[in-house]
Amino acid sequence: MGRKLVSRANAVVNGFFRYVGKLAILFAGILRAAVTPPFNGYRFWVQAMRCGPGSFLIVCLVALFVGMIIALQLAYIMTKLSADIYIPNIVAVSLARELAPVLTALIVAGRVGAGITAEIGSMAVTEQIDALKAFAVDPVRYLAVPRFLALALMLPVLTVFAVLVGIFGGFLICHFKLAITPHMYWTMVFDALTVKDVVTGLTKTAFFGMIIAAVGCFEGLNVTGGADGVGRATTMTVVRAFILIIMFDCLSTFIFYFLFNA
Repeated sequence: MGRKLVSRANAVVNGFFRYVGKLAILFAGILRAAVTPPFNGYRFWVQAMRCGPGSFLIVCLVALFVGMIIALQLAYIMTKLSADIYIPNIVAVSLARELAPVLTALIVAGRVGAGITAEIGSMAVTEQIDALKAFAVDPVRYLAVPRFLALALMLPVLTVFAVLVGIFGGFLICHFKLAITPHMYWTMVFDALTVKDVVTGLTKTAFFGMIIAAVGCFEGLNVTGGADGVGRATTMTVVRAFILIIMFDCLSTFIFYFLFNA
């Protein structure tokens, strides 16, 4: 029994590293194609409009309620310590550094990443990818690069709005529940936030966008098995993108912590 568990765990670990290796090869190919001509600005613009405005409402809605929830949960403890005046500081910093970037990335991974896989996967099973290759069109340059660049650009933009809306959600609770004046709330927010907080959060989201695009394109380009395969690939995109986002967030948090606190 023990040997089977060890063998299975070893197979899972090896499979994960093989997957990451294949994904890294595609990632490098996308980067190489993204910085070499010819460039197609129209396809980039179309994908940016799908990724950004299409996800704006749901990202802001989630951020609003998350900001309110954080303020409510903090109020439960901080009022007992007579430290409720510091709630705006915690809301602002936690949203800017961690919660808004990660939640935005997870929402976009579920909405846009799955859509990328479904679209490219449908092209793969109907042999449209093979048709592109027959016409000497690079599928990576034509399909992956516009989505990669669009997500790398639009995810930080969405995160900025998520931070602002989340802080406003915290303001609603602090003002109407804890009687903190608007002037005091916004003063505490701007005193707490630093350039470091904003930069670290936005830097991570750019990489989150790249991860989502790379995973979605990889799964779509490697779909097999017809419509059933497209469904499996779509599910795997969401699961694997979530895992890689959380892992990269943990790694980047360690890096930024030691970099700025050395």
